[in-house]
Amino acid sequence: MKKLHQKTLQFLNLFCLLFACVHVNGQVYRSAVSIDKSEYWWGGAVALGSKMPYLAPVATFDLATQNGNNQVVPLFLSSKGRSVWSDYPFRFEVKKDSIYFQSEHELLGVQQRGKTLKEAYLDASKKHFSPSGTIPDTLFFTMPQYNTWIELMYNQNQKDIMHYAQQIVQNDLPAGILMIDDNWQKYYGNFEFKPDLFPNPEQMIRQLHTMGFKVMLWVCPFVSADCPEYRFLADKGWLLKQKGSKHPAIIPWWNGYSACYDLTNPDAFNYLISQLKEMQEKYGIDGFKFDAGDNAFYDPALVAGYDKNALSVTHTESWEKVGLAFPFNEFRAGWRMGGQPLVERLGDKEYSWNAVKLLVPDMVAAGLLGYAYTCPDMIGGGSFTSFLNISDDKFDQTLIVRSAQVHALMPMMQFSVAPWRILSPQNLAIVRNMARLHEKMGAYILRCARESSHSGEPIVRAMEYAFPNEGFAACNDQFMLGERYLVAPVVTPENSRTVQLPKGKWKDEQGKIHKGGQTIRLTVPLERLPYFEKL
Repeated sequence: MKKLHQKTLQFLNLFCLLFACVHVNGQVYRSAVSIDKSEYWWGGAVALGSKMPYLAPVATFDLATQNGNNQVVPLFLSSKGRSVWSDYPFRFEVKKDSIYFQSEHELLGVQQRGKTLKEAYLDASKKHFSPSGTIPDTLFFTMPQYNTWIELMYNQNQKDIMHYAQQIVQNDLPAGILMIDDNWQKYYGNFEFKPDLFPNPEQMIRQLHTMGFKVMLWVCPFVSADCPEYRFLADKGWLLKQKGSKHPAIIPWWNGYSACYDLTNPDAFNYLISQLKEMQEKYGIDGFKFDAGDNAFYDPALVAGYDKNALSVTHTESWEKVGLAFPFNEFRAGWRMGGQPLVERLGDKEYSWNAVKLLVPDMVAAGLLGYAYTCPDMIGGGSFTSFLNISDDKFDQTLIVRSAQVHALMPMMQFSVAPWRILSPQNLAIVRNMARLHEKMGAYILRCARESSHSGEPIVRAMEYAFPNEGFAACNDQFMLGERYLVAPVVTPENSRTVQLPKGKWKDEQGKIHKGGQTIRLTVPLERLPYFEKL
């Protein structure tokens, strides 16, 4: 039977190549991959994780102009060891029994790279995004993170930031990394604190360090038009230009209209790094949250830069490379930077149960696309509009607690909305225990990260990746943390769930031994996060 199945896959590979066609006039190369009945596919975009494996139709998605507010990678992987890779962005569409590809750069073909999802992934990792041997700062993996965005939004200021940090400590949550979000600076492209809102930023940073925090600042590649920095950078030729013009391009983004660094220019690239390092030296900042960089901002039909052959994703990649100069970094948009010591974060999600359900499949997708060092957004959601006009007594506290439980046994966990403000003492105690659990498991998570920096393996692993051919391909609400722990968080309002156990013996977090190879039904009170250790 194995030989027959291998012959079937070989025929499918040949079928794909025979029926691929090239549209020469428009330089659009078209190909299709037929999906075997027992085969499952992942790939393309982290934001499509909840649709993976691709069991239902997916509308055309363009890796050059879309990213779903997250990372994209020109890679598809199959549970039967097949893969598709391109060095360039492409469009894809999923239909009933095939995946259709369109590329303006090359004809895409499917390759047999093993017999399992894991083998296909490891082959792609080795060839296309080999691990660097280094990781982001170890604190990301061992302690929680705190982001001021949801509490302060665009009103970042010294007094409230210090109050937020003091509340973390007073509520007995572990000190970790504190991220000061957007609007601390005078304007975009400037790296000085607003003096009216930050009367003594040096003192603020010293106090935060004394309290046990490392401090990161939000930055972006945009530059406010008609400011001194804009005029300086424009004169140097270090800003992206309008296509066919000598003038800087003014790009629309969520905070208005701005010019943008041309980071394909080595001088502009090095200058930006020098500016950030200067700020580190002056204020004692530990690192930066690098926002934006989305491919949609860099349409080659509208903007041009130093690299005349740059694609939209070239600029995204250049933005991420800035982060390699800083062990404390975080990115939301990405292109082909798997294996590098960069922290990725899932895109801002709503405060909703649907968003909680997305966390596990999106994290699994991030791992399968090479991004091992990923944070699952912010606890309760990072989309600030979801929190507007909700009084403290109207929050669904169960949702916040369950979201914190999903984070607890991920590579990283990040708070933003203040749990002490919206939770009862009992529920705050549960969330505190989850933060302590993450701290307790920090040594193991850090070991997984260090192993990943050499092996390339994901930290958050799809069940099919870890246990091929055991019926886990469509399982998207539980995951493996490294090779040792199966984590099955509750992601619905119900206090129960089923858990599918792989073959072998498993010990749950309460010490009970379970025989594997079966599906069990659990009652899960709010204080419980089910996880199982492989014996």
